[in-house]
Amino acid sequence: MSDVRIGEQDGIVEIRLNRAAKKNAVTGAMYDAMTDALDQADRSASSRVVLFSAEGDSFSAGNDLADFPSLTGDFAQAPATRFIHALARFDKPMIAAVQGLAVGIGATMLLHCDLVYAAPQACLLMPFVDLGLVPEAGSSAMLPARIGYQRAAALLLLGERMTAEQAVAAGLVNQVMPAEMLHDHARGKARTLAAKPPGALAAARRLMRGDRTLLEARMQQEQMEFATAVRSAEALQAFKDFLERRQVGSKHP
Repeated sequence: MSDVRIGEQDGIVEIRLNRAAKKNAVTGAMYDAMTDALDQADRSASSRVVLFSAEGDSFSAGNDLADFPSLTGDFAQAPATRFIHALARFDKPMIAAVQGLAVGIGATMLLHCDLVYAAPQACLLMPFVDLGLVPEAGSSAMLPARIGYQRAAALLLLGERMTAEQAVAAGLVNQVMPAEMLHDHARGKARTLAAKPPGALAAARRLMRGDRTLLEARMQQEQMEFATAVRSAEALQAFKDFLERRQVGSKHP
């Protein structure tokens, strides 16, 4: 689809968000395209590494909030839910090149990547509570484990921004690169990984990441809480307030 560009070269599958006019806010169709790309890459012997990137001045403004009020039926089968589970079960290395805003899923998906490179202007923002929601993609477990409870609370409870340099210091980003070098640098690292013995690489990655069943159990808990929260009166009011602010020209918080 035009909002997500997917291509493969030299064993690298690149999933590139292409909705720059909307700061790469992710729609259901975009989630489906990315999930399908991950599933296909996992099955393909020629696919060695996945590289996430984005057009424009933002990596992703997160889930398109216009989609939230319309969520009905089995939340487990929602496109966003399918995508985050695809991330968690993916067995090959994933790399992200992040510029500008990385909000919501644009930030939490980075926790599933093995290598993350960022432009100086990049910043991570996880405003779930501000929107009447709860953390997703396993972030309620992964983030405290990676950076400590207090720093995770500042991101997940207070909704504070984390700059690219702060993310490097916290261990969430490998390196800050000039924006004009970011994509080439990340792709170079992807080529390095793609050239390594795939069996040994996959085994090392599994050992480093630990018991996946624990992460999936936490994701199930988040999913149940999220399904309730997204239909709550406070969340619906928060979505309404956000959409009204956007209509009068204010920027994403």
